[in-house]
Amino acid sequence: MKRLTTALRRAGYWLVLALIALSYVLCAAQEGADPSAIAFLAQLATLVVVLWVADAEHGLQRASWVLLAVAVLAVVAVEIAGTRGRVVDLVLAIASAFACVLAASAIIAHRMRLRRPGVQNLIAAVSAYVLVGMLFTFVYNLAAQLSPAAVLDGPHGDSFRGQLFFSFTTLTTVGYGNVVPVGPVLESVAIAEAITGQLFLIVTVASMISGGAIRPGGDRPATTEHPDPSVSSVADPDTLPRRQEL
Repeated sequence: MKRLTTALRRAGYWLVLALIALSYVLCAAQEGADPSAIAFLAQLATLVVVLWVADAEHGLQRASWVLLAVAVLAVVAVEIAGTRGRVVDLVLAIASAFACVLAASAIIAHRMRLRRPGVQNLIAAVSAYVLVGMLFTFVYNLAAQLSPAAVLDGPHGDSFRGQLFFSFTTLTTVGYGNVVPVGPVLESVAIAEAITGQLFLIVTVASMISGGAIRPGGDRPATTEHPDPSVSSVADPDTLPRRQEL
């Protein structure tokens, strides 16, 4: 059982990426501006799996499981009672954004701590990068719910699908221009997302993929191997090859 758990943790970021992809599809399928309760549960499930894969503290893992169970019961109760309104939508947007922040932070901290280059680092980096895009999507959604006017101008700008599209085109600095922010506040948020996306790629993703092979300043990380005390780190001058005298 222990070997199975270890193997699942080593390949766990594939599962994390699959859950993030599921959340993305659920959000992209929304024509309205209201956040999806099912997508919210997928976000929480992603956080639970991330904390497990990252081998977080057991108390934190148990708390995430309890939070997921309570969220499932709350979503079912709201859907049955039909009491969903603006307050519930605001809670879903804020909680989803918070889950994205926690999941992305846990992924980055875990891979930085291990400093092991490999495929898992690549998958983890992609997962964290997509979570940043999802985070800003919920920020735009929250702004849309609080604003009486449209916050994004363009095709499907007021829908969750349009907010998701704008977030990722801004994060990747593609900027098609068919959807644009309205007002100085949203323009500032879009600029912050573009800067965040570039810095995330240059600093965080590059460091995660390389496994910390190179540190700032050109120094290499300290090795975990214990040197043999019988081998001197200073070369003996008598053992060095002598240059042929001219």
